[in-house]
Amino acid sequence: MAYFKRLLDLLDTELQEDRQTYRELIERSSVQERKENGLTWYPIAIRDTELGRGDYLIVEVERTTNTDIIHQLRFGASAALFSQHDPQNDRIEGIISHQSENRLKLTLRTDELPDWSDNGKLGIDLLFDENSYDEMRGALRQASAQMDKGQEGKLVRILTGEDRPSFQQGWKPLPFPSLNESQQHAVNMILSSNELGIVHGPPGTGKTTTLVQAIKALYQQDESPVLVVAPSNTAVDLLSEKLDAQGLNVVRVGNPARVSEHLMELTIDSRMSAHSSMKEVKKLKKQASEYRNLAHRYKRNFGKAERDQRKALFDEARKILKDVESTEQYILDDILRKAQVITATLVGANHYTVRNLRYKTVVLDEAAQALEPACWIPILKAQRVIMAGDHQQLAPTIKSDEAAKAGLAHTLFEKCVAMYPEAVTMLEEQYRMNNEIMGYSSEVFYDGKLKAHASVATHRLLAGDKPLVFIDTAGCGYEEKTLGTSTSNPEEAALVMRHAELLLTEIISANGSSELPSVGIISPYKQQVETLKDQWIHTPMAKSYGGPVSVNTIDSFQGQERDVIYISMTRSNPDSRIGFLSEIRRMNVAMTRARKKLVVIGDSATLSQSPFYAGFIKYAEDNDAYQSAWEFM
Repeated sequence: MAYFKRLLDLLDTELQEDRQTYRELIERSSVQERKENGLTWYPIAIRDTELGRGDYLIVEVERTTNTDIIHQLRFGASAALFSQHDPQNDRIEGIISHQSENRLKLTLRTDELPDWSDNGKLGIDLLFDENSYDEMRGALRQASAQMDKGQEGKLVRILTGEDRPSFQQGWKPLPFPSLNESQQHAVNMILSSNELGIVHGPPGTGKTTTLVQAIKALYQQDESPVLVVAPSNTAVDLLSEKLDAQGLNVVRVGNPARVSEHLMELTIDSRMSAHSSMKEVKKLKKQASEYRNLAHRYKRNFGKAERDQRKALFDEARKILKDVESTEQYILDDILRKAQVITATLVGANHYTVRNLRYKTVVLDEAAQALEPACWIPILKAQRVIMAGDHQQLAPTIKSDEAAKAGLAHTLFEKCVAMYPEAVTMLEEQYRMNNEIMGYSSEVFYDGKLKAHASVATHRLLAGDKPLVFIDTAGCGYEEKTLGTSTSNPEEAALVMRHAELLLTEIISANGSSELPSVGIISPYKQQVETLKDQWIHTPMAKSYGGPVSVNTIDSFQGQERDVIYISMTRSNPDSRIGFLSEIRRMNVAMTRARKKLVVIGDSATLSQSPFYAGFIKYAEDNDAYQSAWEFM
């Protein structure tokens, strides 16, 4: 089908760009640089080995230094064990089957470790993630093949615009007393949908709360497990915890990003370890290990009798491991049979433990941040799909500009919102922002429909304090500076710090140190973030302030909130160039993180050439929220 052929072509373009970027990064990087970029653990120590399914060897390793470096080694990723003595040749590839804190398990395609592993100087390299692309391509081909298959292909036809979604006639809305009116409407729309339901959740409107109630009701309605997926491990973790707190039996496929004891208990690994039949498995594995160890005592130079004996010992170990495999399969089937909700990332939905499961309903959270090819992996397992997200916030990250412009940046969520307004419910009441902070975003992105709940509509840091401030640096000579591909503005950063110190001093003076607000200082530009971090560290307030302060990019703040948000716009030049500030959805994310006070600092002369920023500056003026930077100089 042309629809899926086009998606496959776009995905291949993205794959080539992603692979090339990775190759360049690896080829020009030393082990130290790869370590700092989160692509390598080095040095590591081998803590344990055991035989896994088939003849695969599971090696448990621990990184022994630089344990504070944030890394990208995650469950399901391809990785290689290597020796720094000869890293090109002394390496063996596998899959990360478990990762928790500073330990991980690597499943290697071998039944014994190579000799070089005894010589120290070992590390783990993250490999290019070909597996995710294989899963996405497979899903697109399968979806294309299903399109013409009558009832089986109906969901595919609906999601590609060839058919329309339907709803149960005469549906009597159910009451959900803990939810507001638009949230209740969303849950009832989901329950009455036959194939497709969409929840549009603007910032602070309780999208997760609504989804959790809907998932609980879906399980009660269908009496069959619900698959709940999201593009990121963090989003999957949040839903897993909330659903578990509702008393649902949740099984988490894969390893959580947030390592908490309770989240770990929900994983398949943990559930299997706690199963009553696991004692038998451990006993059998110990026997197999003993046979294997006996076999390894025979050295390389031995005669026919020794060779026969070694083979017999290995055969016996493999035979026992076949029994282990069948017992583990029984345990796994038992756990999944009792599960009410299964949670996973989009690609994780095809993990070998759950690959063949089918569901009445799949719930896809953060759908507006998901690549469409990845969405088809879980969708093909369902009769009905529920999508939730906000296409007015950040889009998925795409490496290839060519693929993005040709349509890969256009998500399935966006397409369905445009095609089927009858299947969309927008949550309209938000529980985060003061009215003035919310107003401009509501007007531009949500047709003015957002309203603030009474508990937050007028809340502010101090009595009489302005919840919204725009500080204009025009005419101050705060020129931006470009370093490589990123931009910074040190003078603007210094102004942010001055204003923050004045504000925090006033709060401490009024409230003492008992009620300190949380503060976020953000910028669209990484170089400006580094400048802001450096300047914050050297302010007297950084040493004395006892409240939480985060300095980071806008993208890293998606899904988060703070009492106070500072946005350093950075751009200031005579040509009114604003770069990717023109991606106004990114600015929507930034402006909707603040609960009680939003301070935006920028150059109106540069910004106001864009209708969006000209509109915001006028909104600030209309709300008596405009100030000149000269007041602080």
